[in-house]
Amino acid sequence: MNKSTHLFSSLVLAILFMLTACSEQSEVKHEVIRPIAWAKVKTHDLTQVRRLAGATAAIEKASLSFLVGGKVDGVSVNLGQKITKGQVLATLDQRSFNLNFQSAQAKYAQASSALNEAENEYQRYKELVEQGLVSKSGFDNAEAAYKSALSNVEVAKSQLELATKDRQDSTLQAPYDGVITKRMIEPSQQISPGQSVFEVEGHGGLEVHVSVPESLIQQLSDGMIVPVRFPAAPNVELTGVITEVGTRAETANAFPITMVLNGSSPQLRAGMTAEVDITYINETYENALTQVGNPQSTEGQTVEDQTAKDKNIGGQMNGSDLATKETMIIPVSALGAGLNQTKFVFVYDDATQTVSKRDVVASNILGNEVFIAKGLKAQEIIAIAGVSFLRDGQKVTLLDANVKRFN
Repeated sequence: MNKSTHLFSSLVLAILFMLTACSEQSEVKHEVIRPIAWAKVKTHDLTQVRRLAGATAAIEKASLSFLVGGKVDGVSVNLGQKITKGQVLATLDQRSFNLNFQSAQAKYAQASSALNEAENEYQRYKELVEQGLVSKSGFDNAEAAYKSALSNVEVAKSQLELATKDRQDSTLQAPYDGVITKRMIEPSQQISPGQSVFEVEGHGGLEVHVSVPESLIQQLSDGMIVPVRFPAAPNVELTGVITEVGTRAETANAFPITMVLNGSSPQLRAGMTAEVDITYINETYENALTQVGNPQSTEGQTVEDQTAKDKNIGGQMNGSDLATKETMIIPVSALGAGLNQTKFVFVYDDATQTVSKRDVVASNILGNEVFIAKGLKAQEIIAIAGVSFLRDGQKVTLLDANVKRFN
């Protein structure tokens, strides 16, 4: 009896042991490695370049004229000739100017002589009246004559200075080193005061004049640097600094812009065609970078500020700044919605072969793409389908790149 009882007990224990082992094995869960469709985070340049045609012009340029009129006596330079500062370019007939000068000299000398006589007479009467030897009226007459002589000398002196200046102005000189770009004068020609006779350009460098459409004028400001090319000199590439931005539209609602070239080349001349590359923010993408309503997201509140900082409108932006204006773009299918209107994506870690849930700030959606303002870096791998079936830290395997979707 005891033996039977012992066998029965052993059998029960064995059965219980087997049941327990089976139960434990049933509780072991094998982690599912989920295959995912994936993509790398892309960057998108928000800028575009528009090429506008303009023309070069000399920074130093002037239209020269005589300040006096007369008959042209001689012309010393020709079109295209190089000139130096102070060089005589043309002269008027000197005879009339010399006569006026000599006449003024004679009048000044005569007035000076009369002044000496009047002054001596005045001093003599002054002494006599003090001694009581002459009447006061005689002294008054001498004093009046002296003052009149002083006035006559001042008038004669002014006339002499004017005659001297007229004679000097009858010779036209170069204002600076440069070249004659236009000649409008010939010997024996009668010239009026202020009539343009030469146009000259200096060696102070070149500037470019271009008309900018009204759609781009708000993107430009003084100090911006833009690249400039020249069809007639394809090997020459320079930059220009905007120095003037017109405030009033001219032909076809375009605004005049002036920029000074940084550098020079012997191949360039005034009047050549210049092509200016204006880099600007694409209006479509600029509008897309407006913060989507997310009042409860503290990160989302910085998107608009960051966008305004990146745009940098108002004179601080230059061509190189615009070239780096980029944003992160991911497919719409990669974006998940969390609590309190938060957005998230799953980022793949190659070292652990897992995905991690990461909050992002989405600025807007354009077509099938989402603009990401914060939370992602370029070239990071993210899941682009089935994100609702993933969990933080889950092991995954990447599907072949040709597989577009997986759920």
